[in-house]
Amino acid sequence: MTKEEKLESYEVANFKYRDIIKRFLKCIRQYKKDTILSIIFIVLETLLECIIPFIMSLLINTMTDFGEGDVATNDFLPTILMYAGILLGLAIVSLLCGIFAGRFSARASVGYARNVREDIFNKLTTFSFKNIDKFSIPSLVTRQTTDVFYIQLAFMMIIRVGLRGPLMLIFSIIMAAIMAPNMAWIYAITVPVLAIALILVIYFVTPIFLKVFKKYDRLNESINENVRGIRVVKTYVREEYEKDKFKNASQNVMKGFIKAERLIALTNPLMYITMYLSMSLIISFGSLAILNGITNGETSGFNVGQMSALITYGAQILSSLMMLSMVFFNVAFSIASMKRVYEVLIEEPTIKNKENAIKEVKTGNIEFNNVNFKYKDTAKNYALSDINIKIKEGEMIGIIGGTGSSKSTLVNLISRFYDTTTGEVKVGGVNVKDYDLVSLRNQVSMVLQKNVLFSGTIAENLRWGNKNATDEEIAEACKIAQCDSFILDKKDGYNCIVLQGGSNFSGGQKQRLCIARAILKKPKILILDDSTSAVDTKTDAYIRSGLRKTLPNTTKIIIAQRVSSVMDADKIIVLDNGKISGIGNHEELLKTNDIYKEIFDIQNQIGGNQNA
Repeated sequence: MTKEEKLESYEVANFKYRDIIKRFLKCIRQYKKDTILSIIFIVLETLLECIIPFIMSLLINTMTDFGEGDVATNDFLPTILMYAGILLGLAIVSLLCGIFAGRFSARASVGYARNVREDIFNKLTTFSFKNIDKFSIPSLVTRQTTDVFYIQLAFMMIIRVGLRGPLMLIFSIIMAAIMAPNMAWIYAITVPVLAIALILVIYFVTPIFLKVFKKYDRLNESINENVRGIRVVKTYVREEYEKDKFKNASQNVMKGFIKAERLIALTNPLMYITMYLSMSLIISFGSLAILNGITNGETSGFNVGQMSALITYGAQILSSLMMLSMVFFNVAFSIASMKRVYEVLIEEPTIKNKENAIKEVKTGNIEFNNVNFKYKDTAKNYALSDINIKIKEGEMIGIIGGTGSSKSTLVNLISRFYDTTTGEVKVGGVNVKDYDLVSLRNQVSMVLQKNVLFSGTIAENLRWGNKNATDEEIAEACKIAQCDSFILDKKDGYNCIVLQGGSNFSGGQKQRLCIARAILKKPKILILDDSTSAVDTKTDAYIRSGLRKTLPNTTKIIIAQRVSSVMDADKIIVLDNGKISGIGNHEELLKTNDIYKEIFDIQNQIGGNQNA
């Protein structure tokens, strides 16, 4: 285990159970009524089931008292029918209570899981990129799905079986003590021994489950990578390698579960040994007591009815302990899940609004003043160092540099997806940390490297930029982004269905649709993060020209790999290993900056204006 994993394990282990339980109880919310009704009906059902053996013992003793000669008497049949009616009535009421308990507990548990998922999702929407990086996407998916499922299962088990088991155990022991106090001492000895054994099993099993869920994250990560990169896997014929990788991850999960199951498997033999020992002692001592009573001619004391009731209560105690063992298993499993979900729910977003945050972005001026940035506080090196830039409103700025030169990192600071480690970023003369996040991001429109379209129509996707956009505004934005022609070629035009992930569009088409979506916001600042890489140079030029003409007051920042995409910019920033290597226009940089000149020369040598 690495140092970071040990630290994470230590932090998880030191969560207070009281705080975890208190937080998860809040998720019941509108399902309190169903939960309470479920508990009431379970209590009634259990109480009735524990009364039935007592009535049965009275029936047996009554039949014994009548004797063979009294069967034909007038009192015998009415008495038997009376007890039969009572037993039948109790059984019917108990059955109805069980039906209502099942109905309400199912509704409560499903609703509870819905609330937990909703709380997680709402929390995720407040996370910064740094928060998401901390957990990783596969881990967050596991917590939102698998972990919530086990929490839901545990909640249902607790309000149904978890409540029923202890109640039946307590009621059965109390009834046994009332009916035969001289025999109830057997349960007073055996049951606590079993309870201690079960607690020890849970104590050792819980840490194992915590490790298993970390392995679950790696398994999901493997699946996520393969689904996203399936074309790459097939291109390089790496199916067998990925199968082995998945197999290893799956086996690690299996080994963890086997280790936990071995410990949990101890509960059944422990339970059966305890209960069979208890029943053997009851039958042995009970039989001796009855025989002694018959021999000595005693009519009071321990009798056949009491023996029958004690055996029935013994069976109920066995049943309740079996329920408890199931509950313990699910709770032990869910404790790990609860801790993992709790981590997400208490995680504080690294980026928050200040009190009285500014809600108006007046201009698109941008300033970077002595900015340094690193992704983790523990990182030795900065991703960005000594960044000082001034950009005027309406300028078109190009950013170019090699892979890993932190071009995307630089613009992410403008939208405040990350906060600077030191220094400040200003928009409209105001530190971005002083802005309301929604207001800032509404005025900083960004087209990311990975173009994402959502299921729905083209028009619905475009209105992500402006939900109130008119058809004319949508058409105008698409003309600027050079995507109107292929949209109109489609049978349904702007009502054409977009499949999940935009799989029915080419890379260049998706990029242009995303640019149109960003234009619709009419922002103060427009950032294109390598978002024309799949577009030919002619179309790229038309897009830049359209942006200049139609958005003259919008500050435009274009990140690109090819020089042709930025050479007509007012100012070009050259980045190298997170530092500014040069700033100037195309002609100036060709004369003064070796990195820019090298990129330009290489791209021209391989055919001009192509991807390096």
